[in-house]
Amino acid sequence: MRRYLRAAFIAWIVLRYGLDDLFLRSFRHPTLRLLAAVVSVGRDLRAPRGRRLREALERLGPIFVKFGQLLSTRRDLLPPDVADELALLQDRVPPFDPRLAMATIERAFGRPIDTLFASFEREPVASASIAQVHFATLLARDGSLREVAVKVLRPGMLEVIEQDLSLMRMMAGWAERVSADARRLKPREVVAEFDKYLHDELDLLREAANAAQLRRNMASLGLVLIPEMYWDLCHSRVIVMERMKGVPISQVQRLVDAGVDRRQLARDGVTIFFTQVFRDGFFHADMHPGNIMISLEPRTFGRYISLDFGIVGTLTEYDKEYLAQNFTAFFRRDYKRVAELHIESGWVPPGTRVDELEAAVRSVCEPYFDRPLREISLGIVLMRLFQTSRRFHVEIQPQLVLLQKTLLNIEALGRELDPDLDLWSTARPFLERWMLEQIGPQKLWAELKDQAPRYAKMLPELPRLVHDYLSRRPAVMERELLETLREIRHTNRLLHRLVYGSVGFALGVLAMQLLIGARAF
Repeated sequence: MRRYLRAAFIAWIVLRYGLDDLFLRSFRHPTLRLLAAVVSVGRDLRAPRGRRLREALERLGPIFVKFGQLLSTRRDLLPPDVADELALLQDRVPPFDPRLAMATIERAFGRPIDTLFASFEREPVASASIAQVHFATLLARDGSLREVAVKVLRPGMLEVIEQDLSLMRMMAGWAERVSADARRLKPREVVAEFDKYLHDELDLLREAANAAQLRRNMASLGLVLIPEMYWDLCHSRVIVMERMKGVPISQVQRLVDAGVDRRQLARDGVTIFFTQVFRDGFFHADMHPGNIMISLEPRTFGRYISLDFGIVGTLTEYDKEYLAQNFTAFFRRDYKRVAELHIESGWVPPGTRVDELEAAVRSVCEPYFDRPLREISLGIVLMRLFQTSRRFHVEIQPQLVLLQKTLLNIEALGRELDPDLDLWSTARPFLERWMLEQIGPQKLWAELKDQAPRYAKMLPELPRLVHDYLSRRPAVMERELLETLREIRHTNRLLHRLVYGSVGFALGVLAMQLLIGARAF
């Protein structure tokens, strides 16, 4: 019964905010049109469509808000005005009862909270749709006190998510069946992506593992701090990590007053991102201002602090090559090469004409070259390339969509700190270094080092393997020869039968003709 009531409420919100007019304009069934008009009497559709969609998702609750946040990253599917409005969605979720948080922690570790922490702050410091965070102090094994942050999954989330996802899947399937406008947005594909995204976030152990990997990767760079995880107190519903202290990066004036060089900060942010992408192929894919702080501690002054690692992106060597060559070809205005890269990737149907795709890419890229480099948005260029590719039935890979969304975040953040930031000048060394590493002697040497343990193990066995091969070779050749002779004999027998059969048949026909002629005579 609850499911039907929830479905009815969703349908009412859809009609109330005019989303039927927004996405189902191609659906003209008169009865449902009349029903929509009656149910939503008095509705006001003068607000922009993107704003109406955002407000509807906020009314539907946290899960739909997160769905809108994910949808805002799919700029290859959405009109720009809708995507921009959805990007304003925030998790405005009140915290849940601290007693429930404490009970979840005790249930996860099977011990009273007083034995787990030296102190625990009941009031949360942050609350979102999936989890909330409490500060605490932990007694370390060496007897010292460590300040920690405890992230606790919101109780009952799995049941709520499964219910709303089931309704989303039903609505997506219905919308695809009745509306051409909806089919263009691929709702079932987007809901499936959201399903995976949400279930990944529900496993806090996955987030802890992501943080540990990024912490190891970034240790040598010296530009970003990532909290250490306390693995003895990490569970799928609770994780305990080092408490990080800093100023939110959105408070630019406070950072400037503290003496932080905002231009250097912008360059460092771009360096961190491109290092994660082109060196490691493992990047923090949720780098919005709410997840980034700046340290003002004397020892780490001016360093980035990254938080919330529920969403990370991974890139294969092939993905990195595709991106590096695309960006390089773009800045050389080599549109044919951009088109060829799309075809070589196998994402374009085999019959696609290079010249047609090249012309489409040129129409996307050429307008940017009337602007200074510092005004060119690599994120927007990538997004437009994705949109153009869709016209040629290219299926854009999810990891590249995550990258494009993160690149837009980085550009917006960097240019808020430094309006003159030239992203290309910062990115170019990474691209050129990556290309050199892929085709130069460094790549060969790296592969030899990677394979060295395997070769070292095989080397002592090499004389025996060669001897065994050579000693077995005559026998192998003899077997192959005998097999070939058998096949030849078998083929000869078939040919003989065919020839003899054909001759016999011909002689039989000739004899019959002679016999018939003799009788007639």
